[in-house]
Amino acid sequence: MRTRLTILFLVLAFPSFAQEPLHITLLGTGNPRPSMERFGASILVEAGETDILIDVGRGAIQRLFQIGAAQQIRDIDMVLFTHLHSDHVVGFPDFWLTGWVFGRDRPLPVLGPPGTKSMCEHLDRAFAFDKKVRGRDARYQNEGIVLETTDVEPSVIYGSGQLTLTAFEVDHGDGIVPAYGYRVDYGTYSAAFSGDTRYDERIIDHAQGVDVLVMEVISAEVEMRRAQVRGPLAVEQVIAHHISEEQAGSIFARVKPRLAVYSHIVPSPATAEDLIPPTRRTYDGPLAVGYDLMKITIGETVEVYPRRVIRD
Repeated sequence: MRTRLTILFLVLAFPSFAQEPLHITLLGTGNPRPSMERFGASILVEAGETDILIDVGRGAIQRLFQIGAAQQIRDIDMVLFTHLHSDHVVGFPDFWLTGWVFGRDRPLPVLGPPGTKSMCEHLDRAFAFDKKVRGRDARYQNEGIVLETTDVEPSVIYGSGQLTLTAFEVDHGDGIVPAYGYRVDYGTYSAAFSGDTRYDERIIDHAQGVDVLVMEVISAEVEMRRAQVRGPLAVEQVIAHHISEEQAGSIFARVKPRLAVYSHIVPSPATAEDLIPPTRRTYDGPLAVGYDLMKITIGETVEVYPRRVIRD
């Protein structure tokens, strides 16, 4: 009896601290082309008590509301920008100001490549009227409209407890410098996000050992047929700034994630039937073609399912 009581005491005194899952929601999987199926590039990462937005493209706030994330709109802990192309940032003023209207009461940290701070300073001036008028209303907390913006270099940019965030540079093509990818390490789980890129060995270097690798992709064949930009030269320039299915597959094959995922799909009409066969020429592992509100839960297993929509 004494032995059984001793064992019970040990179990109570030293409970099992299981690693919480790492959650990823693809809020928007599209590109500059307006689409009701694929909103602008934006990813929500939930690492324990820390909520992170990677890019804030067109419609990010609508997607957050669809999943009932009003609390997260108020309390997102930080925003990371991969680069400053409009389709990655155009939803940011909406997210920032709506969060304040809905009760945000603390500054919003914003991190990104050089130029991020300047962009946010100009946005702050652009919305001076809104800040001034709403700022007189006791319902709105002055701290909630403050942006704490930092231009970061490729490096570990954040570390606290089990969470580490690393920025690394990628090749998005001539003149688009810098452009970043990000790696998120949360306890024993990890994910990497390529941002917009061409084939780049640095992705392989920084994504080694991750559970999930989220890559952008272009289907040149579909882009040639379905492009909305004018002229063959413009189409060629689009293709030249992104990574093909076969090239992405070769990166997946060398990284060997538990799950490879496509997001920021160019062009938006490209389907799994367009993207998967070319990828299989270079990669035969687990692969998911992202869609808006796809949720990926990284735990003992990696699960993929549609995030429940609360508001249409």
